[in-house]
Amino acid sequence: MSSETLKNLIRPDIADMAPYTPIVPFDVLSQRLGIPAEDIIKLDANENPYGPSPRVYQALADETYYHIYPDPDSTLLRQALSQYTGIDATHIVAGHGADELIDLLIRLFIAPGDAVINCPPTFGMYRFDTELNGGRIIDIERKEDFSLDIEKIVEIVNSSSNIKILFVTSPNNPDGGMLGDACLRQLLQLPLIVVLDEAYIEFAGGSRADWVLEHENLIVLRTFSKWAGLAGLRVGYGIFPHWILSHLLKIKQPYNVNLAGATAALASLSDLCHLQENVEKIVEERERLYQGLREFDFLEPYPSHANFILARVINRDAAALKAMLAERGILIRYFDTPRLHNHVRISVGTPSQTSVLLKTLSTL
Repeated sequence: MSSETLKNLIRPDIADMAPYTPIVPFDVLSQRLGIPAEDIIKLDANENPYGPSPRVYQALADETYYHIYPDPDSTLLRQALSQYTGIDATHIVAGHGADELIDLLIRLFIAPGDAVINCPPTFGMYRFDTELNGGRIIDIERKEDFSLDIEKIVEIVNSSSNIKILFVTSPNNPDGGMLGDACLRQLLQLPLIVVLDEAYIEFAGGSRADWVLEHENLIVLRTFSKWAGLAGLRVGYGIFPHWILSHLLKIKQPYNVNLAGATAALASLSDLCHLQENVEKIVEERERLYQGLREFDFLEPYPSHANFILARVINRDAAALKAMLAERGILIRYFDTPRLHNHVRISVGTPSQTSVLLKTLSTL
């Protein structure tokens, strides 16, 4: 039987679905650019330039039970997260990155044809997982200043049916803007589930994790990828109302958080002072990067509360700018969507990386 015939067995919606485009792996980029990995300044994926706590490496080396399945309930990790967040462990679910929890939530609430509100420009996984699970995406674009169009969201929800989830991110990716308390309260009055993604909240402060205890339609997602430098180990968690959590656990894979990830997350939570010092360094360097980018007449950076800066490229081609930096071993993110035409996003690196970036930009 030919492959063309067999292709008809694939779900039509997936056959027509655009693939998610991740960042190219570090080692592949090194080979492609012909530059040693240690000489590349990687500022394209919002990773922590300082890496994990030193305790992570020791904990991973000391672990002796890699041949045994991990705890399906992530009990020790959830207990440690309870101390970190101040939220009882019975409200917490750990995940294989926050991405897994996004997928699980959409599976839990969205039947084919049900709708999810997405507020672009924002994190691409909300759209990806909705389409993957047969849901409808309703895009309500952000305003010129990247704030949510609350009035439009309320109008759409009140005039439509089968809208079940609204995803909002604070600080938002890619602009780094925050969602205000009044806006969040207004959204929580709507008859749907509000998922607040706080992937970058450690760089901003002001988590709303405790709001979950007062609002039965709020879910808060967090991650170890950014502030704790564990992007490569994929550990995230969510704060859920009990009524949602009981159903979510039915569909969660039993061993979703692997032993290495859980061990690294526990070691991170045991070394908060070290990691918080790194966060403070990144926040301080964010301001230096922002002020430095403002000095170039071809860049218009936006203020950010995260570990990255979004900038509009003026009277130059952003793709060409990205390519010229890549040739010199500096990697940044480039956008060319209708809402983010000719924009770049630059992750906050170390002071020396910022210096190299700014010096290189002055020569282009």
